[in-house]
Amino acid sequence: MIHKQTGEKFLNEVLIIGAGPAGSVAAAMLVQKGYRVLVLEKQLFPRFSVGESLLAQSLGLIEQAGMLEAVQAAGFQYKNGAAFAHNGRYSTFNFAEKSSPGFGYTYQVPRGEFDHLLIKEAARMGAEVRFEVEIIAADFSGERPRITARGKDGSEELHQPRFVLDASGFGRVLPRLLGLESPSPFPTRSALFTQVYDGIPSGAFDRQKIRVTTHPKFRDVWFWLIPFSNGKASIGVVARDEFLQQYPGSNEDRLWALHREDPELSALLANAKPALPVGELRGYAANVSRMWGPGYALLGNAAEFLDPVFSSGVTIAMKSANMAAGLLDRQFRGETVDWEAEFAAPLKLGVETFRGFVEGWYDGSLQDVIYYPRQDPKIRRTICSVLAGYAWDTSNPYVGRAKQRLHTLAQLCRQGEAQADSAS
Repeated sequence: MIHKQTGEKFLNEVLIIGAGPAGSVAAAMLVQKGYRVLVLEKQLFPRFSVGESLLAQSLGLIEQAGMLEAVQAAGFQYKNGAAFAHNGRYSTFNFAEKSSPGFGYTYQVPRGEFDHLLIKEAARMGAEVRFEVEIIAADFSGERPRITARGKDGSEELHQPRFVLDASGFGRVLPRLLGLESPSPFPTRSALFTQVYDGIPSGAFDRQKIRVTTHPKFRDVWFWLIPFSNGKASIGVVARDEFLQQYPGSNEDRLWALHREDPELSALLANAKPALPVGELRGYAANVSRMWGPGYALLGNAAEFLDPVFSSGVTIAMKSANMAAGLLDRQFRGETVDWEAEFAAPLKLGVETFRGFVEGWYDGSLQDVIYYPRQDPKIRRTICSVLAGYAWDTSNPYVGRAKQRLHTLAQLCRQGEAQADSAS
């Protein structure tokens, strides 16, 4: 970097924008390979973030980054799967029953604490981390990237690393600065969310699973309930924006009005007390025209965000960081790296798998599969693998071909339900 006032110049090999899970994993992996890494983060940690329910695949990626011991020692809520509820129907998936190899459990985490833990681990390993620094300009036309950053005090610095990884999440720094943003194919949906002291009586609820509740009347409206180990829980509702706007009052009024429309969920949260104000995230789905360019790559949500229903965001972020760190190591050692074939294309395989599940959830096909009472055990294990985050396991027939196969499976489930009804 070049300080605007002193003219002093330092060259970091990798500049990472953002200190969330993607930035932390990438930084940890790179510094352990001996590279000089600078992480610049706009906010001051710890800070609030949604996306508190992790997938089992994440633990394998955390382990490869050398952070698993710290995460396991932090006392986060153990998570062994997911539970789905709709009008008295209940279906659970235990991650240990998946078909893919790898971890069969994970954690549910207050993201402020979790993200702060990861970036502190990356710093302990040797990454330089600076908070409250904003990226205001980016130029990739020269021999090295030129990144201009502004500190909290208004001072500016010019950084000229060998490579830039954008892990800025919803901030989407390089997509905005380089004009890479493109429309998402998903309809505009919004989420209302908060954290509460849940007050759920012991035994009334399986705290080792995220609970996803489908609205009793509207199958494209759903609620999450994510318990933490400290007696709190994250709750939220997701729906099309125009649907949420029908409900009057404040965000808090709308959130609780919707929860009261589901009797079981309302009963579970009857004693809940607010722990945070109710927030709103609107039009969160995002896409980009490309995921890499000369001197940069986009990680996680900076490239694409699908939907929170299957908690895929952190897993995609960490997977992209893991892949990018490995490719950068090869590139810095003089190997030729094809970022499209070795980064974008394989990363998209998992993203498209999650996309198929998200689309199947909202068109009802995946819900018909999940709630079908006579599930084939072998098929169930492959579905469970994707729900656990193993969306890059090419031995799974649903990886890369999820949408079509789910629609076919849902049709068979509906036929099975109709036959059972006619027999009774």
